[in-house]
Amino acid sequence: MNADALLDRLIEALRCLPGVGPKSARRIAFHLLERDRAGGIHLAEVLAESMVRIKRCSRCRTLTEREVCALCTNPERDDGLLCIVEQPSDILAIEQATDYRGRYFVLGGRLSPLDGVGPEELGLDLLARRLHDEPIAELILAISPTVEGSATAHFIGERAAAQGIRVTRLAQGVPLGTELEYLDGGTLALAFSTRCTL
Repeated sequence: MNADALLDRLIEALRCLPGVGPKSARRIAFHLLERDRAGGIHLAEVLAESMVRIKRCSRCRTLTEREVCALCTNPERDDGLLCIVEQPSDILAIEQATDYRGRYFVLGGRLSPLDGVGPEELGLDLLARRLHDEPIAELILAISPTVEGSATAHFIGERAAAQGIRVTRLAQGVPLGTELEYLDGGTLALAFSTRCTL
């Protein structure tokens, strides 16, 4: 038996984090063991508690400790606006960068039949009930402009439009501060085809 089996297990466990390869995992493990054992213990305690207590909101599917999250129970939010996002982290980005005051719905991914991700895995049955039962005037699709993202947006948008709900999608194209000569052809073509009036 390897005398350093626990150290090897720690390094391997750290590799489950996104962007952490073998070298980064070793660096993190040695840092915690050599310089910040109290921080490592605290991290382990919070991580264990989070894995048990944090779940999906029963209404919007974001991450929360409650049955229904604080955004869903906030009476100040506009019930007529519903923003569809892929991940809970997208909500944080929108909340920090915009003055959006509507509601959210988190898919948890994009439609991808080859990967076994269909409407059920994205909670689209719950979304359909919300679209039917709530006074939603506008559905905002804040979904990545990938092939899967576009298919997902189209799938959701068609169903919402069939119920008379206005469907919009985030603008796509030229990033602020970018020069046209450095854009890829697909981005430039999309920006040109979806141009707007000043």
